[in-house]
Amino acid sequence: MELRTLRYFVAVAEERHFGRAAARLHMSQPPLSRAIKQLEAQVGALLFTRSPTGVTLTSVGTVLLDEARALLEHADRVRVRVSAAAGVTTINVGILGDGTDPGAARLAAAYRRRHPGIDIHIRDTDLTDPTCGLRAGLVDVALTRAPFDETALTLRELRRDPVGVVLRADDPLARRGELSLAELRDRRWFQFPRDTDRAWQSYWNGGRPRQGPVVRAVHECLQAVLWNGTVGLAPLGHDLPAELTVVPLTDMAPSRVVAVWNEGDTNPLIRSFIEIATAAYHH
Repeated sequence: MELRTLRYFVAVAEERHFGRAAARLHMSQPPLSRAIKQLEAQVGALLFTRSPTGVTLTSVGTVLLDEARALLEHADRVRVRVSAAAGVTTINVGILGDGTDPGAARLAAAYRRRHPGIDIHIRDTDLTDPTCGLRAGLVDVALTRAPFDETALTLRELRRDPVGVVLRADDPLARRGELSLAELRDRRWFQFPRDTDRAWQSYWNGGRPRQGPVVRAVHECLQAVLWNGTVGLAPLGHDLPAELTVVPLTDMAPSRVVAVWNEGDTNPLIRSFIEIATAAYHH
């Protein structure tokens, strides 16, 4: 069994869907389906039960998943040890937003267990650069949120978070169970600086131009809401001061948590980071 085929198998098993797995692997679905069928022929048994909505593991597939993960982890360790022997012993990671995300905490613990001899340098960035310094060459890989300009970058989606609008607790709309973007059209929204990535700015403004104060960091966003009655968007589930609240939006696309790295970068530390991140966020 080739390691590449096992990576394909693990992706399908974790995504439970050939289409999503193909997108994650940056390939089309037909060759992925063929690779899995060839693997099933090698094993001599079906690995997945297929249905119109996706796939589930068979008993044989469940056994292979455990073994495949162990083999891939070992292969990653080999690559990293060889790279360390060649002098590659540091990975620079950019992080945007909430560093207390449980997915990020699980990732940090798992990466340290897997690669205790690697130095991990963290660059915490504000909201003006969704690539966390990746385009500027300041980091090797970033944990961030999409959307943004993906030119020459590779993304791995880790999770999708529903989004709500942040309001003062005494705002008349704060008592609502849910809201739509249309109900916020006359409000002032916080803005990012003029040269911020356009796709990023548009998403956090609900897809249309807005007026309001310019902010660069999460705490500035919250202060703009608190002091000026400005509104803005935020993923649900984050802790807020008692004076603020978040109301779910019914017509807002989820915020995608992603890992992103430079297209074509073959650094084994990055490959291992991406695989560990995927497992940590799918926990």
